[in-house]
Amino acid sequence: MVIMLMIIHVVQQGDTVGKIAQVYGVAAESIIFDNQLPPPYSLTIGQSLLIVGAERTPLEARNPVYIGGYAYPYISTWVLEQTLPYLTYLYIFSYGFDTDGNLIAPALDDSWMISMAGDYGVAPVMTLTPLGPDGNFNNSLITAVVNDYAARENLRNQIIIQMEERGFEGLDIDFEYILASDREAFVDFVAYMKEGVSALGYPVSVALAPKISATQTGLLYEGKDYPALGAIADYVLLMTYEWGYTYGPPMAVAPINKVREVVDYAITEIPPDKIHLGIPNYGYDWPLPFVRGTTKAETIGNVQAVQRAIEFGVPIQFSESARSPFYFYENENIQHEVWFEDVRSMDVTFELIKEYGLRGAGYWNLMRLFRANWLLLSDRFVIL
Repeated sequence: MVIMLMIIHVVQQGDTVGKIAQVYGVAAESIIFDNQLPPPYSLTIGQSLLIVGAERTPLEARNPVYIGGYAYPYISTWVLEQTLPYLTYLYIFSYGFDTDGNLIAPALDDSWMISMAGDYGVAPVMTLTPLGPDGNFNNSLITAVVNDYAARENLRNQIIIQMEERGFEGLDIDFEYILASDREAFVDFVAYMKEGVSALGYPVSVALAPKISATQTGLLYEGKDYPALGAIADYVLLMTYEWGYTYGPPMAVAPINKVREVVDYAITEIPPDKIHLGIPNYGYDWPLPFVRGTTKAETIGNVQAVQRAIEFGVPIQFSESARSPFYFYENENIQHEVWFEDVRSMDVTFELIKEYGLRGAGYWNLMRLFRANWLLLSDRFVIL
């Protein structure tokens, strides 16, 4: 029997849950529960399992961090209950606005999320997004409001009213595809919102596209002024995911080599203790061959991705450069390539947070439970 802390076991040929439990001296039921294994508890080569021992990593070896996660109001009550013990902030997605600065609430009631977050001592945060009627980010809407003082004032007043009346404890500004011509106006907009929300005693955060230089071109990047926004906001979220995305070629969603490039640049502009690292809680399944403009990947949960590999009897591989799991399978004469996250890739990400001394992390998103991630997170960090 091996007496150990929380570790990661990679399944080898001939492994079963029972054999693994015996090796580590833990209950098979614990492995099943912690890793969300459905009956008949089959495994596949290369699968990563979190083994929770009797001991924990000592407190002095665990960095204090702030942890947030985004969720829509249609999240399962059970999933949210399972997740809240590991959060500092719950970002409720999302609140919009029109060109006159009138605040638009989510279509579904979110009051139960605010209440539940409070029950767990988690701060519910209003997430503000410039989503148009089609559900996509709308830079024309951004332009209209950030350059119109009356609309801006109206929006801030309504945000403050909602925060006071409904119990929000923070504002997260998630604007994407900002035009380069609106770069300075957006900085002024954030400063104006910060002034009003700070008067209530609550923080303002800003989501930042994953830039690797100040001069990086592209609609995602040119409108985001890292040093100015970092100076104004209480903290920022680096959206370090979506290298692999729905209409892009198959690859890791958050390859650690690419994530590191973003952090290396970000800390030259923003203090590390104001930076949250974005972490994806999902993967993609691409049908092959990939044809740009035609191929569309299926979004899948990390637990679902493992079960799919087991279903089709294929081993899970691990990219040493991306530090992410992937595999291939065939279904109905169509080849597929799957990239997702497991506890190995999460542990690599956690080590990066420690290495750079970042303030914390933000998960997109919380809609699917990944219990092993939360258990590992709580062993590696003290969640503030």
